[in-house]
Amino acid sequence: MSNGLLRQAIRAIKHESTYRTPPRVGQWFKWLSPGLSVKRWLLISALGFFLVGLGLAIWSRQTPIFRISQLIGEILETITRLVPNYVSGPLVLLVGFLLILWSQTRSLNTITEVLMPEGDEELIDRLMTHRRLNRGPRIVVIGGGTGLSTLLRGLKAYSANITAIVTVADDGGSSGRLRREIGVLPPGDIRNCLAALADEEKLLTELFQYRFRAGDGLTGHSFGNLFLTAMSEVTGDLERAIAASSKVLAIRGQVLPATLEDMRLWADLSDGRHIEGESNITGARGTIVRIGCTPAYPPALPKAIHAIRNADYIIIGPGSLYTSVIPNLLVPDIVEAIAQSKAPRIYVCNIMTQPGETQGYTVSDHIRAIDRVCGVKLFDAVLVQKKAPSAQSLIHYAQEGSQPVYFDREAVMRLGRRAVIANIMHEDERTGLVRHDSDRLARILLRWFNRSHALV
Repeated sequence: MSNGLLRQAIRAIKHESTYRTPPRVGQWFKWLSPGLSVKRWLLISALGFFLVGLGLAIWSRQTPIFRISQLIGEILETITRLVPNYVSGPLVLLVGFLLILWSQTRSLNTITEVLMPEGDEELIDRLMTHRRLNRGPRIVVIGGGTGLSTLLRGLKAYSANITAIVTVADDGGSSGRLRREIGVLPPGDIRNCLAALADEEKLLTELFQYRFRAGDGLTGHSFGNLFLTAMSEVTGDLERAIAASSKVLAIRGQVLPATLEDMRLWADLSDGRHIEGESNITGARGTIVRIGCTPAYPPALPKAIHAIRNADYIIIGPGSLYTSVIPNLLVPDIVEAIAQSKAPRIYVCNIMTQPGETQGYTVSDHIRAIDRVCGVKLFDAVLVQKKAPSAQSLIHYAQEGSQPVYFDREAVMRLGRRAVIANIMHEDERTGLVRHDSDRLARILLRWFNRSHALV
């Protein structure tokens, strides 16, 4: 009976040591990781205590210190006479370490409860993640629409040094109404990027995307657009509104408008029509032969130029070619800054063609369109989807006049671009919609950056 209980106790102890001790020990070893800026301050604090004690001893002519040290010496001499030093020494060391461990654990738990009341993550894990992300590459992403926010959602897991440069040419939907009625720059694409870079992304995305279904003048407006519009009125302009919103939302990185000018798109179509307005260009369902904006040469936001010049990595796209990507490149200062950059530069090509913009376009057609607008070679490589969508998705898109963007390899090579081919697609089995996969896209882009960086 007693042997059986003993075996059960041994098994229980082994079970506890297997499943409980290693994670806790592992958490403590993480505090010894280099670069956390914690150990140095603990050592400096200990040095401070020592100097305080030394100062008190000098000030009091060492009398109290001498008496205390003499008493401690007598106690230690008595202990070593009763218990051998090879037993008492390690025992005292063990008690000291246990006291330090216990006190530090309670202190850190108290700090964690204040800083992280949700308690779903260890403080050391949060510190290590913060340190890793802040050491990430300085990435500049240029575009707009849902494509840009999709990419940002993946990139924020690798770096906190992200700058999203966003078009302000949108004039449709809620953004267009606010632009016409209040005179603010369109906040829609900026709203999506802020939500994508926020820590509490899911909740904020649902909140910012919420559209009012009732109310005089509110119907159709999204909460995020109204929030940014109100912030613009309070702070004075969209740039300050974005900066203030970024602090409130605790985003990783920054979101910047390409320009603060009231920029409006126009396009000449192959059938001779001249279309004005971003939403009207897509709705015209024609073939775009020339695109521009009013005013013709809008000035860039200085912070955007500074971010490009200091970037380690520049990504153009993804997004609608003529209404999300190219509008940023109609700002001459941005084109000049990208062209002068020595950082690796890549263009993320769309997976599907877009009726009214890129119907029948190949990968090389996308590249030619950007080269034609900019008049200079802006990027070194193009990222292309490897596998075609399923038959269900192809049928769904064919009904809308859309098809996969064909990768014409030889034409791309003649244009002097390297091709990065990978499976970066997410396909909704229920609806058949095809989008870029945030995690795969970010992982492939960072892998190419690391290879390019290693070759420099």
